[in-house]
Amino acid sequence: MVNYLKYGFFLLLISCVTKEDHITEVFKLPKNLKEISGITYDAKTNLIWTLEDSGNENKIYALDKNGQIERTVTINQTDNVDWEDITLDSKGDLYIGDFGNNDNTRTDLCIYKLSASGLTSAALTPAYKVSFYYPEQTDFPPKKKALFYDCEAFFEFKNNFYLFTKNRSKGFDGTTFLYKIPNTPGTHKATLMGSFITCNDYTTCAITSAAISQDEKKIVLLGHSKVWLFENFVGDDFLKGTATELELHHYSQKEAVCFKDAATLLIADEKTKKIGGKLYQSNIATLKSKP
Repeated sequence: MVNYLKYGFFLLLISCVTKEDHITEVFKLPKNLKEISGITYDAKTNLIWTLEDSGNENKIYALDKNGQIERTVTINQTDNVDWEDITLDSKGDLYIGDFGNNDNTRTDLCIYKLSASGLTSAALTPAYKVSFYYPEQTDFPPKKKALFYDCEAFFEFKNNFYLFTKNRSKGFDGTTFLYKIPNTPGTHKATLMGSFITCNDYTTCAITSAAISQDEKKIVLLGHSKVWLFENFVGDDFLKGTATELELHHYSQKEAVCFKDAATLLIADEKTKKIGGKLYQSNIATLKSKP
């Protein structure tokens, strides 16, 4: 994951003031979780599950309503190559997306399924592993203008995974590709379903997380200061739904988003120096009604 503050974007943080009617702080994340890369909310237990990305342990963490770590679960027989997102299905099973691919060189992209029944244990072994590849990628790495195959964003819907890629190409134009992968063990060819263009500013419009609402009527994509909301789609034709760009009026290294309910988003950012390391809440209706 890129640390944007090291590359001269600190002034953006100073100049962008949080508007409390757009995004509000819920709690500070635990100090030992400095590189949060995904979150998902379990309404049945009122826990927020989270993880960290490459260089960190093969563990997931359950946070309570105050941001305290209530449970730590070691995931046996796995390596945290680059865990970039976590999601929940309608049955309560969790999935870890080990598909971070900054340099577009990986040939071991995968998703781990964690059965709901094992989440109270201190350690568990994945129920199964879903390996996949992008058929459009033929070079490892591709040329700098074709670095399309990093990913930090996915969700599960009706026994399939939907991944939104993070574009790292030279001459960034905001294109994210949507891929579909079956939620079954084995190795699968990812199916390209389409693309969406955010904006041509990498620092604000590269996609870092995605989520689907519990009622399956909305999806969101996350950037560092914006979210893109999709509604009124049919089946899994998400990109043909109504797309709305929503300003958070708050810039930080946001890496994770999920729905608390159909009206409310939870968003987490990494802590960089003294900025971030928090969980925020945002109301979709408020975002849509205010510029």
